[in-house]
Amino acid sequence: MDAEFSEDIRTIGAIDAVPTILDVVCQTTGMGFAAIARVTENRWIACGVRDEIAFGLEPGGELDVETTICNEIRDHRKPVVIDDVDTDPLYCKHHTPQIYGLKSYISVPIILSDDSFFGTLCAISPKPAQASEPRILRMFKLFAELIAYHIEAGRSVEQSKTALLDEQEASALREQFIAVLGHDLRNPLAGIDAGARILKRETLSDRGISVVDLIEGSVRRMAGLIDNVMDFARGRLGGGIPLEQSRKNIADTLRQVVSELRTSHPECDLVPEIKTEVEVLADHSRLGQVFSNLIGNAIMHGDPEHAIGVALLVEDDELVFQSINQGDPIPEDAMERLFQPFSRGEVRSSLQGLGLGLYISSQIAAAHNGSLTARSKDRETAFTFRMPLTGQAEPT
Repeated sequence: MDAEFSEDIRTIGAIDAVPTILDVVCQTTGMGFAAIARVTENRWIACGVRDEIAFGLEPGGELDVETTICNEIRDHRKPVVIDDVDTDPLYCKHHTPQIYGLKSYISVPIILSDDSFFGTLCAISPKPAQASEPRILRMFKLFAELIAYHIEAGRSVEQSKTALLDEQEASALREQFIAVLGHDLRNPLAGIDAGARILKRETLSDRGISVVDLIEGSVRRMAGLIDNVMDFARGRLGGGIPLEQSRKNIADTLRQVVSELRTSHPECDLVPEIKTEVEVLADHSRLGQVFSNLIGNAIMHGDPEHAIGVALLVEDDELVFQSINQGDPIPEDAMERLFQPFSRGEVRSSLQGLGLGLYISSQIAAAHNGSLTARSKDRETAFTFRMPLTGQAEPT
């Protein structure tokens, strides 16, 4: 492969937000394949890929550019959106859907600041989808702008030739990115949740109740995904994770988390040892997030035949929280990347999700001037969160 295209693949691969963008694209559109493609007059090369439908492309994979709609987008530089090929007057007989078996498609051009065409952010599905919704197209355009920004920033670092975008514009992009996640994704999710609640008031069959329960479970999972992505965006693209501090009994915070997890995981044996009732000046919602992430991690990875230990105590003027589970140890090479974003697949490739929980927990710990560590030996894995109790001042 030409050095130019290899560099483009490395540039996209180095953008931390790309896996998140592609995951959000798939989750929001319902499409199973999303990609960032480098498109030239003669080449179509995948630089970033999320493939849930076994389309068969990986970063570096190539399609005949003449068989793609992206080739046409390179000429007219406008988004192309197809909800259902069979009913689309422009594309019902187009060669691309026939070649690749597509029913729905969306692609937005990635244009750099010098007006050069880099490629496209696209998604496809063998089934129809409502890709033409205005919020989805707005999201794609914003993501394309964000990708363009990171491409130029990466090229500037590597080549020292391309000037960085104005900081004010970059800041506006970061705010827009977070706004898309917080508003355009939460609103339709709230609508789905409200609809499920209304259905539960009706007389339903056992199967109907089961389906509504599945919908509510999916809503909770997606809400958690959005929360994690927003925290990631704030931590990486904004000014860090914000805290809303108050002075409360930390034991009550932990008891609430344990109660919630016992309700959602009745099969698990949680054994909390609460050895302190100290009032702590902190963001208790965020600390509850840390407790929930660490205990949830123990539930997910631990041996279900053994209890999960949870401890809360004060030690050497520090608040200490620990979760302990029995089970297969974390591989040594994975321990070094444990608190990095998107490392879940590297630790255990069979798990679903973005792998942001431990990263966000470590950022919350740092925001409280604390630390988060892990040890995994033999068949015992323990995560320990510490934060200082001394020198705490009331929030102003």
